[in-house]
Amino acid sequence: MTRSLTEELWTAIEPIYAEILAHPFLGGLTDGTLPRAAFRHFVVQDSHYLRDYARALAVCAAKAPGEEDVRAFADDAVGALAAEQGMHAAFLTAFGDSAERAAAEPVLPTTRAYTSYLLATVYGGSFAEALGAVLPCYWIYARVGEALLAQGSPDPLYAQWIATYGDEAFQSVVRRVLALTDRLGAELSPAERRKVVEHFTTTSRYEWMFWDAAWRGECWPV
Repeated sequence: MTRSLTEELWTAIEPIYAEILAHPFLGGLTDGTLPRAAFRHFVVQDSHYLRDYARALAVCAAKAPGEEDVRAFADDAVGALAAEQGMHAAFLTAFGDSAERAAAEPVLPTTRAYTSYLLATVYGGSFAEALGAVLPCYWIYARVGEALLAQGSPDPLYAQWIATYGDEAFQSVVRRVLALTDRLGAELSPAERRKVVEHFTTTSRYEWMFWDAAWRGECWPV
């Protein structure tokens, strides 16, 4: 019996996901030891990332096969911008910063590489390829949120971030996208499925790199 596309995708990234869960950035969220500077780095770069991720979701909406899918991805694009404007603004306020100041900070190497790959794939590829590229930001965050929610955090700021992605509202959105992925997967040729797996694996690696960049305090070297 042929595996569902989501089963094939998750099998491909199980080692990557294990490295994500083991990363000290996430460990620092749950035990409260993550330096505020690392979290601020993440929030600022995530604000930059989500603006381009919203654009990628809008392209997915334009390429989606059915009206419900068009509407859903358009709503998700709006939701990504709302998260950038709302949740991140609250975090920045907690740091004594502002969204305007964060927006003026440079887009750093990992963020630039991730969003460049993401946008090139969704604009240049099929809907299936676009879906493979945007899916890790849904699915990995849902799995991470679920795992971290079970552990909690003594730091209220970090607990708030964890709750956002462990929340049932976000989980239900992800289940909808995964159901679409499997419906689509049943119609793809083996060659098309390989392309989806390739994009999914690549952007999953970028997810690890994104947290790692914040942990290292990445900056432009020159």
